[in-house]
Amino acid sequence: MDKGGHKSAVLWFTGLAGAGKSTLAHAVEEQLYALGCRTYVLDGDNVRHGLCGDLGADRERVRGLMMHGDFLEIYCRCSLEVCEERDVKGLYKKARSGEVKEFTGISSPYEEPVASELVVDTGILTLEKSVEAVLGLLWERNVLKSVVEPPMNADNIKNKLKPPMNADERR
Repeated sequence: MDKGGHKSAVLWFTGLAGAGKSTLAHAVEEQLYALGCRTYVLDGDNVRHGLCGDLGADRERVRGLMMHGDFLEIYCRCSLEVCEERDVKGLYKKARSGEVKEFTGISSPYEEPVASELVVDTGILTLEKSVEAVLGLLWERNVLKSVVEPPMNADNIKNKLKPPMNADERR
């Protein structure tokens, strides 16, 4: 056990731009914090600008550093069409016009992960259901067993969770 009374793990959210990775990561963080877990989110935009531009290579390096089972890759699956609809930064439009080169999903291929520990259909599921799926994975992997009473099912999770904040409340 960790100092926080729970097992540690790295959750690596992956998917196309606009798939909801950051939204889901912050919503999961919020729920874990409410359960008394110690959390920290490293957002890909910040990592890319400050540390490294090749998150694919980073992912494999970090996975290799972790004990087996402590690195959990969560693939946020979302259609390109839905991602483009959600594109608040206008990056897809810029990529389609050629203004942004090598944009994943448009001018650069996106390779879906072949061995992620969880696939969350963020283009279909609500944020609440997506969070429940991630927390369910953490329960199955014994990360949350010390902070959430069994059985870890949808009703038990809902009783422990608070409603997710919207983007304006997070700012």
